[in-house]
Amino acid sequence: MPDRAPQPVDRQLPTDEARDLISLVRDIAQREIAPKAAEEEDAGHFPREVLTLLSESGLLGLPYDSEYGGGDQPYEVYLQVLEELAAARLTVGLGVSVHTLACHALANYGTKEQQAEHLPDMLGGGLLGAYCLSEPSSGSDAASLRTKAVRDGGTFRSGGTSRPEAGGEAESGGDWVITGTKAWITHGGVADFYTVLARTGGEGARGITAFLVPGDAEGLSAAAPEKKMGMKGSPTAQVHFDGVRIPDGRRIGDEGQGFAIALSALDSGRLGIAACAIGVAQAALDEAVAYATGRQQFGRPIADFQGLRFMLADMATQIEAGRALYLAAARLRDAGRPFAKQAAMAKLHCTDTAMKVTTDAVQVLGGYGYTADFPAERFMREAKVLQIVEGTNQIQRMVIARHLAGPESR
Repeated sequence: MPDRAPQPVDRQLPTDEARDLISLVRDIAQREIAPKAAEEEDAGHFPREVLTLLSESGLLGLPYDSEYGGGDQPYEVYLQVLEELAAARLTVGLGVSVHTLACHALANYGTKEQQAEHLPDMLGGGLLGAYCLSEPSSGSDAASLRTKAVRDGGTFRSGGTSRPEAGGEAESGGDWVITGTKAWITHGGVADFYTVLARTGGEGARGITAFLVPGDAEGLSAAAPEKKMGMKGSPTAQVHFDGVRIPDGRRIGDEGQGFAIALSALDSGRLGIAACAIGVAQAALDEAVAYATGRQQFGRPIADFQGLRFMLADMATQIEAGRALYLAAARLRDAGRPFAKQAAMAKLHCTDTAMKVTTDAVQVLGGYGYTADFPAERFMREAKVLQIVEGTNQIQRMVIARHLAGPESR
């Protein structure tokens, strides 16, 4: 069966610098990522060395300020980099997306002093981040999280107002002690820093605050990684905080502002997931086209048969539509305009597209598609998780509907 090399995606990029950046990413993907992807995923190998290379190449802080080691790139460009990485190996593309998500709080809500102290290492110093919002009992209902952060000395804060447990007024500064468990944490156990959302006040969204916790903090530990149907090279684990003490200087934003910070991060993070989904779908389409044009049946390539030609055409159309949708949302974000609805739409459509396209790719390959000798089955297994992470697609539909029809009646 002859090989048919996939044609690079014809991208609309805003600058020559962006075109050079995409060329660099493609070179790294072809040399360092794609050739080892199947073997390392099967072995459950986490490619920390690749993420270190990406950091050294300036690719772990692309949408952030160059003053602190970022790349000053618009989201329109950053997301296309993610797509290229995810097409080579989803573990890498999703890893960069999660790292970017973990940097969001400090980069957008931290003080200048905090940013100067921590961001250079986070964006270009080889560090890797994780984002800690979900818990064993609070996934989609993130505002009900139970992990607590209490000021040393028994002070408990609620909605930005100090309420000491035993009289007197709380003082600023000092330490926080974090106790609780986070679940489904990408990079859990291997991250160098964790952006953690913890309860510092009363129930609900207004009692949550964001913190930057170092990965080697005393009392922080991770459970064994989850055994997943796909993305085996990407560690997903519970992270335990057993009286983890951190200074107030690692609190990000105001007390009680954490949930708003989390939602802001997720709006951008959903675009990252959308781009990764289109990368996986594109890789599956490339595999299906290569197989269909090379496989002979009844004396001619199976790509000659109308049933398969129409499948390939539909797959390509869905991918192009998804790419256009996430880029339209990214351009709104880059222009400083509201984009939450469009981010939810992009995450919903692109991840559903990835599931459909990868399933069709398995069908195009027939029996071979169901074997691990070809990557189609891996793409299909990996696509499934993208419909779940950073807000299930049912949650995305709720978000979209709220923008259209207002909040649900209670």
